[in-house]
Amino acid sequence: MKSATVGGMIITLTMDDHRLSSIEAVESFLAGVASVDLRTKLRKEKYAWVEQILIRFRYQQLRRKEKAVIRELIVKTTGYSDIQAKRLIGQYLDRKTVRLSLEKKHRFPVKYTTDDVALLAKVDNAHLRLAGPATKRILAREFSVFGKAEFERLATISVSHLYNLRERDQYTGAALTYVGTRSVNIPIGIRKKPHPEGEPGHIRVDSVHQGDKDKEKGVYHINVVDEVTQWEVVACVEGISEHFLMPALEEALATFPFVILGFHSDNGSEYINGRVAELLGKLLIEQTKSRSRRTNDNALVETKNGSVIRKHMGRTHIPKRRAPAIHGFYRSWFNEYLAYHRPCGFAITTIDRKGKEKKKYDQYETPYERFRSLPNAEQYLKPGVTFEMLDHIAKKMSDTDYAIMMQKEKVELHQKLSR
Repeated sequence: MKSATVGGMIITLTMDDHRLSSIEAVESFLAGVASVDLRTKLRKEKYAWVEQILIRFRYQQLRRKEKAVIRELIVKTTGYSDIQAKRLIGQYLDRKTVRLSLEKKHRFPVKYTTDDVALLAKVDNAHLRLAGPATKRILAREFSVFGKAEFERLATISVSHLYNLRERDQYTGAALTYVGTRSVNIPIGIRKKPHPEGEPGHIRVDSVHQGDKDKEKGVYHINVVDEVTQWEVVACVEGISEHFLMPALEEALATFPFVILGFHSDNGSEYINGRVAELLGKLLIEQTKSRSRRTNDNALVETKNGSVIRKHMGRTHIPKRRAPAIHGFYRSWFNEYLAYHRPCGFAITTIDRKGKEKKKYDQYETPYERFRSLPNAEQYLKPGVTFEMLDHIAKKMSDTDYAIMMQKEKVELHQKLSR
């Protein structure tokens, strides 16, 4: 007994398959019923018929193409998938029989019925789909406060399972409000603290705002510090939008004499955005960002914000139109002073008997001295940069003489800013 679907109508018919005695007859049959969807109702009947066909055609003795025809016949008449047909054939080849398993498969009991899903959709339509906890409270009140028996099962539903019911096709078809397509969230930067392992080129970045006054924005200082050598490059921009920030970052990255390998910042949108990620990707620089509730992840550059930028530029408001003049001072004098003439403290870390780390700052060197002292420091230099060139910059003037000249230029800058 078979059921056939023709033109959307289900027709029950009796099929005499004894004439299917050759592969050619099977091929003709399949060609004739190509547009007919055949189904056998009972699973037991399907298994018995599959076994009968495999025995009749001596399946194990057939050639590969003939076996494919028999498998297609089984798929067509039973409605099983090709994988299920292969499984039944494999069972026959192993055991010479195709039988239903007598073992009962474990099935989880169904707690929430289709009526419950429909009821949930009704509640959500009425309340315009509130948050899960609020909806759970409504379902509980419908049963406990208002005595509606149909809410008995839903009254104890968990919030997580409530969201599971909202994902069912039945719910999405009945609900008036549904969560639309969410935008693809592509994470920018890796959330971790960098570990340079003594290798220069892992820089820390932060922004310092020079305050607002009378609804006018002040300038922004962009502070970039290498973690290993403390080589510091400072820039000044009118704002932290892409229009101002991107050229400043490109110039700062180009100022370092060694290859940049890592770029770490906090989670501010001025650095965690597509344009910065694209720039760093082109330069093969890994981008990382600070972790939540880890205030020390970007501590080095934040310390430099106070001890360098605030110390030299103060805290009073500087109008943003003055940014080009300040940036010119940084480029011509200040960055060279920080790299070649201002010593920085480098910590020596020791571990006591209790396993506690202690840092002692008793070693002071300029960033260039620190970089020069690294083992095989030449391998970190950018192409076209040599230590002869850098030595010439470092030794053309003493630290104090250069600092006096730098302070003179800074005084003139502040006088210009005050005017």
